[in-house]
Amino acid sequence: MNNQEQFKYTTGVVGYPIAFVLLIWIIFWFEVRFGYRFNDLGVYPRTLEGLKGVIFSPFVHSSLEHLYHNSIPLLVLSMALFYFYRPIAWKVIGYGILLSGLLTWCIGRPSYHIGASGLIYVLMSFILFKGVFAKHFRLIALSLLVVFLYGSMIWYVFPVKENMSWEGHLSGLIVGLLFAIVFRKYIAKPKKYEWERDDYNEEDDPFLKHFDENGNFIEAVEVEEQEDVIEEKPKTKRVIKVTYHFNKKKDNN
Repeated sequence: MNNQEQFKYTTGVVGYPIAFVLLIWIIFWFEVRFGYRFNDLGVYPRTLEGLKGVIFSPFVHSSLEHLYHNSIPLLVLSMALFYFYRPIAWKVIGYGILLSGLLTWCIGRPSYHIGASGLIYVLMSFILFKGVFAKHFRLIALSLLVVFLYGSMIWYVFPVKENMSWEGHLSGLIVGLLFAIVFRKYIAKPKKYEWERDDYNEEDDPFLKHFDENGNFIEAVEVEEQEDVIEEKPKTKRVIKVTYHFNKKKDNN
């Protein structure tokens, strides 16, 4: 895939992530404003009723603090996803929600698992490992940035905190790694310079013609004379002739 086609800014790079974050805030506002509780729309492992949470759980949050802590990384990581991996961004988000939710349904504790943290771990894991597999300097730099910003999140895939769905975090981490492997063909190839090509010939390189066989710089480079010569037409001088008429009057005494 061409780098110029992939690393390209569009309105969706900012628009889609903002719309998604705005949606989960509106849902939380609706709960608070009208007194609803959507916790039962979360993933409840190994029950048929709990499967509905595979789709709805990323949009439900238990508290304002829970929502706030998920909003910022979700916004940042999804913007990075749409900018660097635009052709597969929707696949990563859509399949990421489904697969991480299903895996949480399989391995989770018998409790409602809610929040967008599972999707956040999918994005974090995918961007991190995809950059390592790509060996592209921009994507590697992005992976290092993710490690710097969200590297501490790796601890929350273990049961280190009560009332936290570490199973959802672990599921997202696994799914993101899986996506990084499955979507390897969508890796942008680094730009190849002329001298890196297989058909490169040093004798045809105009830059190297300025150096001799010992590497010394040649100030003047001979240029082959062209056979076709354009003859200039001789310029003709234009002569302007001016005639004066002088009328001399005779004096009358």
